[in-house]
Amino acid sequence: MEKRSRARTKIRVLLADDHHIVRAGIRQLLERERDIQVVAEAADGEEALALIEKHQPDVAVLDLQMPKASGIEVTQRVRAHFPRVGILILTAYDDDPYVMAVLQAGANGYVLKTADAEDLAQAVRDVHEGKSAIDPLIARKLMSTLFRRSERLMEPLTERELDVLRLVARGLTNKAIGVHLGISDRTVQGHLAHIFAKLQVSSRTEAVMRAVALGLIPQPGEFSGVEFHHE
Repeated sequence: MEKRSRARTKIRVLLADDHHIVRAGIRQLLERERDIQVVAEAADGEEALALIEKHQPDVAVLDLQMPKASGIEVTQRVRAHFPRVGILILTAYDDDPYVMAVLQAGANGYVLKTADAEDLAQAVRDVHEGKSAIDPLIARKLMSTLFRRSERLMEPLTERELDVLRLVARGLTNKAIGVHLGISDRTVQGHLAHIFAKLQVSSRTEAVMRAVALGLIPQPGEFSGVEFHHE
């Protein structure tokens, strides 16, 4: 019974990359971890979507540039149809437009292929737990980009909106934030909508990072605890 219980706790991962050797290397690295199991591999975006629908993995590790459908397109479609599947982009691209597009599409994490094996495995775990997993280099670049946009903030956040944002930075879901503040989930969603509009962002991670860049909230530390739930 104990062995079965452990097997159930493994994080089920789908890999999508158009280079077989790269997929094989990533699979080998991940399956060294006792708590991670690769359940399927895809060589292009369309195959990734079909396998995600079939296997319903906990985490999909996607390359950014793939034939038939890019990592961004796959992310958008997964978010629309399989919102419980965590998405981790694993790529060689660190360009700001790619990063912003992926985060806006709803990816839970963005890690470079230069990352250590331990960092990649931890990123998978973070995404599975509902946290974001952003490569430190990418985080620094995003902070710089968001800071340059700071003068565009036209309307200040209210104290309640700041309360919500601080709890988002701590990794709380909408439901947990509502319980903590004594308000409903719908009210939390309303506050987040106003926060996104005021900060000119489209995701929880972007909101936290921009708020940190503006000095509105303290930095949560490598952004490893920022929730990315789509509630």
